[in-house]
Amino acid sequence: MATSELKRHVCVHGHFYQPPRENPWLELVEQQPSAYPFHDWNQRITAECYAPNANARILDEDDRITRLVNNYARMSFNIGPTLLAWMEEEDPHTYRAILEADRRSMRRFGGHGSAMAQAYNHAILPLANRRDKRTQIAWGIADFRHRFGREPEGMWLAEAAVDTETLDLMAEQGIRFTVLSPAQAKATRSSGATEWLDVTGGRVDPRVPYTVALPSGRSISVFFYDGPISRAVAFEGLLESGERFTQRLLSGFLETDTPQLVHIATDGESYGHHHRHGEMALAHALEIIRQRPDVDLTNYAQYLELHPPDHEAQIVEDSSWSCAHGIERWRGDCGCTTGGQAGWDQAWRTPLRDALDWLRDAANARSEHLAGKVFRDPWAARDAYIKVVLDRSPESIDDFMATHRADPGADTSTALRLMELQRQLMLMYTSCGWFFEELTRIETIQVLRYAARAAQLVQHIFDEDLETEFLTRLAKAESNLEVLGNGRDLYEREVQPSMADLQAVGAHFAISGLFRRYRGTEHIGCYEVVREDEHRVGAGRAQLAVGRSRIRSTITLAEQVFEFAVLHLGDHNFVCGMRQVREDADYTAMREDLDAAFASADFPEVIRRLDGHFGQPQYSLRTLFRDEQQRILDIVLGNAVEDAEATQRNIYRGRAPLLRFLSELGVRMPPALRSAAEVVINAELREQFSDGTIDPGTVRSLIDEARRLDITLDAEGLAHTLSVTVDRIARDIGARTEDPVVFDRFGREEEAFFAHLDRLVGVSESLPFEVDLGGAQNVAFHVLRAVLPVLRERPDEAAARWITQLEGLALRLNLVPPTEA
Repeated sequence: MATSELKRHVCVHGHFYQPPRENPWLELVEQQPSAYPFHDWNQRITAECYAPNANARILDEDDRITRLVNNYARMSFNIGPTLLAWMEEEDPHTYRAILEADRRSMRRFGGHGSAMAQAYNHAILPLANRRDKRTQIAWGIADFRHRFGREPEGMWLAEAAVDTETLDLMAEQGIRFTVLSPAQAKATRSSGATEWLDVTGGRVDPRVPYTVALPSGRSISVFFYDGPISRAVAFEGLLESGERFTQRLLSGFLETDTPQLVHIATDGESYGHHHRHGEMALAHALEIIRQRPDVDLTNYAQYLELHPPDHEAQIVEDSSWSCAHGIERWRGDCGCTTGGQAGWDQAWRTPLRDALDWLRDAANARSEHLAGKVFRDPWAARDAYIKVVLDRSPESIDDFMATHRADPGADTSTALRLMELQRQLMLMYTSCGWFFEELTRIETIQVLRYAARAAQLVQHIFDEDLETEFLTRLAKAESNLEVLGNGRDLYEREVQPSMADLQAVGAHFAISGLFRRYRGTEHIGCYEVVREDEHRVGAGRAQLAVGRSRIRSTITLAEQVFEFAVLHLGDHNFVCGMRQVREDADYTAMREDLDAAFASADFPEVIRRLDGHFGQPQYSLRTLFRDEQQRILDIVLGNAVEDAEATQRNIYRGRAPLLRFLSELGVRMPPALRSAAEVVINAELREQFSDGTIDPGTVRSLIDEARRLDITLDAEGLAHTLSVTVDRIARDIGARTEDPVVFDRFGREEEAFFAHLDRLVGVSESLPFEVDLGGAQNVAFHVLRAVLPVLRERPDEAAARWITQLEGLALRLNLVPPTEA
């Protein structure tokens, strides 16, 4: 039956979002230890949720994979613009799958794509001023248009936080609808009726769309999602069964002939991150519904076209989907948290917001006058600046300046700094900074980093200090953990050490250059570094490098040339001096002076001369950006770690029989010996899992030993290491099959590839913890369907051997070969 003829429709909406996590001075996401074994939380949640939803498994009765489906193409979804920007660079395969899903959904749903836009960086818009609301909406729309190649019809609001002004600004910019919680409906009535029905407390009928009339004379459609079913998905284990999920969705219909839409909205990370394999339950439910003749899958935009609203609604002002007190969670101690300890409060939220509001207003008071000279309309320029954020090419910047510059002689770098100040002032309001139970979490640290970057830009542009007063105000925000102090302590401890400027970037390259050979021009994050000269000398473990480098920000186009000297005395001991470039004769004299002191191996004298030439500040290993800092520490600590592991191996190997005897007797193992066994067994398993020549027998013996001695395995880290290795081998096989010529032969090399993968998968199945083989399964699934039908048409021996190996691979990876599907 055609969609337009059906009366019962289902729509599942997922809000996929992670807060921006980039270092504001580097524009890269640095390592986050709490995301172990992944590099950072974006990477981890992509592996657990975003990528699996692009390749969700449909299983048969024997739990074999029969199909891979792109959930995004069948549901309604929004993905935060800042997350998509990260994904475009770091996981382009998933990024492309999401864009393709929107195109496919347009074909499925009558020309209406399932992707919705999102207000740019997840700020709580009812708490924003009108100008910031307008820019957040404009940037969200522009980002959507840039990525999806069409105009958005709907927009998701951060935390579904809403007020009438926000809806009016959305409608003004062409947004047709949004999605809210049922508790955000105040009153409803049928179109043309005069009396309003009080529906507060979530009593609204979620099965129909509503029109909200706006003060400007415009209107916008609102869908109030089904609260009980949405809560069951998020908090009541509904994703444990695709069949149960389906039945719960279908239970939302009434026995009536009028058109009705059962729809839910949840955190998209429910499907895989919060609930393991939740994406499979979603895929299964959507597949069951797709096959039913009496119900149709749809998205909000298509449903609006088929069934325009014939009801009106009023919203609860300053309300949200995750705070029972409206929007107090982002400005007050309302009691809404995600946990914490008895006696904790969130009184820190108010002074945090007050401090940021002060910084925003103080920065704007200083920048408006200058911006008015640089730009024809500074606020219109800010709304348009998103085009530069999305494309920082010289051509894009020139186009922006040509369109918005008031004075043809205005300095481009100053103009870009003014715009970057505005970007940081908005990023610092990302909602996650207030959402959780404690001031000192990484989300609050992140918004403070944006605030620090904004204060630094004010300092650079106007030579005026806002940071001191900001910190005074921030000190009023008290942590629940007395030892961690207040907001000022947090800022000084966690934020200030990560702050950087062009000179600090130069020091980063000077120090890290001792451990890698940079090319003439190098890039890290948003900086370009040109080495104009470098001179190195060494004496044993000590090294001295002296040189010149030009540092340029690709964000603001600011640049400076510096002279540097860096002394490494071994291990973590670095001293680096930086100064602005001087005359060639001064530079030569400085280099010769330091060379002479270094040649005499009088290192204290080298340091004294560094002080004389460069003064303060001096830089050390602490100066480096985090990922490079970790890389160098791994190098300088390499020998120490190897020595320590060798010692632990000697202890363990020499006492292994004794440890087994103690285990058999049930006697408590001495902590020092247990520690040695734990270090060695985990290290040797990690070596096996990352090595190209894994030995299943060795792995079995190590696992048996761990079980016998009751040793704690690093299950998460080991599983990740093996998963990455299996992925790599599978991708190698997949890459080979892209060239049809490869099927003309099947030699030892090909046989070795398959044998290796077979051993790795076999080992993964024998472990006492689960290993994610999803990446390998995805590769194998697509290879099998692309290649097997072609090979079966060929009578030659090489093709026969390929078929045998590929079908064996399908069996090993629990896939149904194409002929059986």
